[in-house]
Amino acid sequence: MLRLGLIGAGAIGAHVIELVARDLSDRVMIPAVLVRRPRPVGPGPKMLADPEAFHAEAFDVVLEGAGHQAVRDHVPRLLERGVDVVMTSIGSLTDDALHARCRAAAEQGGATLTLASAGIGALDILSGAAMGGLDSVEMVVRKDPSAWFGTAAEGVYDLAGMREPTVIFEGSAREGAATYPQNVNISAAVALAGIGLDRTRLTIVADPTIDTHVIEVRARGAFGSFSFVEDVAVAEENRKTGKIVAMAVAKTIRQLVSPIRIGG
Repeated sequence: MLRLGLIGAGAIGAHVIELVARDLSDRVMIPAVLVRRPRPVGPGPKMLADPEAFHAEAFDVVLEGAGHQAVRDHVPRLLERGVDVVMTSIGSLTDDALHARCRAAAEQGGATLTLASAGIGALDILSGAAMGGLDSVEMVVRKDPSAWFGTAAEGVYDLAGMREPTVIFEGSAREGAATYPQNVNISAAVALAGIGLDRTRLTIVADPTIDTHVIEVRARGAFGSFSFVEDVAVAEENRKTGKIVAMAVAKTIRQLVSPIRIGG
């Protein structure tokens, strides 16, 4: 049995708990889930609000799905003790010091840090193309204005009154992922798979004409060129993320215990 810990029980964590109960209970057990606030005792895995109690549990793998601060607080500690980690808050690695700390912790503990593809596709072809050399990688993220409430854009743009597509950010993936940590973790994944956080160009658009999330990646290099576009439904639990994120993370967990793995 794979002992799977979870950091966070939001849209991603809840989906994984459901997957394990429905399809993987013969291969995966969830000893505990770390949550921000105490919860009533109920059916399913233990919900622990005490980080020390969570870290006292025995895990083979821990799935992080709780944001950048959760990465800082828990991921290096887990890696140092030899626990593999699957991380969804990839934008946290725009902090070079944290990135180096995670790498050193994984090496020290003999563990593996997996950056989940989650809400973005085409990472396989992009990382493969990077082996031969990439000249450019560009990314465009379009979400409706409601996705940008509670972000840096809210203090600059009239999101509620927006009537036409508006560029709210242009720059590097490093800067964009750090400025909009809840919305564009995917840009950090693309950057780390390709030519890096500083050379990957990111454009973010608040677009009142759409009710989905439209994401485009374009790359050129020794391999030739490609473009990738996804148009995904928005998660009911969180307008900032797409439904595909929880589905893709659930796929990653399933592959941990599957005899045949697709991609990689």
